[in-house]
Amino acid sequence: MQSDSFFTIEKEAKQQLQLERLQSTLNRAYRHVPFHTNRLEVLGVEPSDITALADLDRLPFMERADFSEHYPYDLFAVPLRDIVRIHTAPGTTRNPTVSGYTSQDLEHWRQILARAMKAAGLNAADIIQIALNPGLDNWGRDYKDGAESMGASVIPNTQLSVEKHLMVLRDYKTTVLITTPAMAGHLADYMTETGMGPASLSLHTLILCGEIADSDFRKNIEDRMQVRTWTHYGLSEVPGPAIAFECNVHNGLHINEEHFLAEIVDPETGEVLPQGNEGELVLTTLTARAFPLIRFKTGDRAVIIKESCACGATLLRMKWKAERTDDIMNIDGVNVHGRQVLFHLGNELRLSKDAVSFRVIYSEGRKLLEVFIRMNDEIFSDEIKELEKLLRRCEGRLRENLGVPVAIRLGESATP
Repeated sequence: MQSDSFFTIEKEAKQQLQLERLQSTLNRAYRHVPFHTNRLEVLGVEPSDITALADLDRLPFMERADFSEHYPYDLFAVPLRDIVRIHTAPGTTRNPTVSGYTSQDLEHWRQILARAMKAAGLNAADIIQIALNPGLDNWGRDYKDGAESMGASVIPNTQLSVEKHLMVLRDYKTTVLITTPAMAGHLADYMTETGMGPASLSLHTLILCGEIADSDFRKNIEDRMQVRTWTHYGLSEVPGPAIAFECNVHNGLHINEEHFLAEIVDPETGEVLPQGNEGELVLTTLTARAFPLIRFKTGDRAVIIKESCACGATLLRMKWKAERTDDIMNIDGVNVHGRQVLFHLGNELRLSKDAVSFRVIYSEGRKLLEVFIRMNDEIFSDEIKELEKLLRRCEGRLRENLGVPVAIRLGESATP
């Protein structure tokens, strides 16, 4: 079980615990998940061959495409009767990513979230408001559970306008807001536009998650809203938020090593890189019973910090980089792949790839997916009302399946 003593656990004891949990994870995956069984047998590797953490590189990588290809339950390592929660997120193809959690998994997540929030100074006296977009509803539940386990008061994730969010912040005397950088910027802009000063709020802390926010942005938000910001790192597909979190030193993110093994690899060759080298972050779960990830390539760039942290914690730290190693678009914390856009549009329109392009833009203080479609007489009706109805239907389909705001534009070409 997780305990605060793990913050300062000795390196040897930590590695021994990680090895024991890794071996348990590998044995369970090998016995119960044919995907893992088949891949290890092809390589001639058995779980018993992994006798040290350094042996991890003998195992193959997992990628996002594996989730969609084994939809919905083929990657579960426990029977469905043991699953108490099922999460869904956009995949990379027609099938979404489906992840499952046992009651023990959910307890671990409550502890993981509570640890990350306590590191930001949160306690039972706080009133915590969660404001995440629909694509991160799963995270909203995780943060709510973690905050409630600390005894804090929670205003759960609810889809509100920026005006309503600020009304709740002010009237309910919210002290902590958990949101994305884009939403934080939107709230700060609206406060400026309406003349609402930070003195009218009880807010003292912003936890920013879903995407990276650079130091200039954070300082701007802190100055305008008179708060302290903290960054959490997680995955929108699996397993959730706060895989890594900031301490009060604010120099890198501590990885929850009790539950995750982190590697930095060369995104082209897959070679494990020494600490201090930038590469792709690869994660292996150590305590997830229902949905184990073994060497999952996140697509996120990161660097492991070699130096110890001034806070005294012995948990590894990483610097999270803005660039990715793949072509996935991050929209307010939700990962969107271009193939998904084309697939869902293809269900409504007969379009070739060169007739569509897309990009992420800021509009009215938030990120959205802007899709450009080249006009085609064979597809589009001369009736304006019919054309508008078709486009609104396409936008709705994309929003529903991707969990992000979408705007479709028409033009002579498929480029802005």
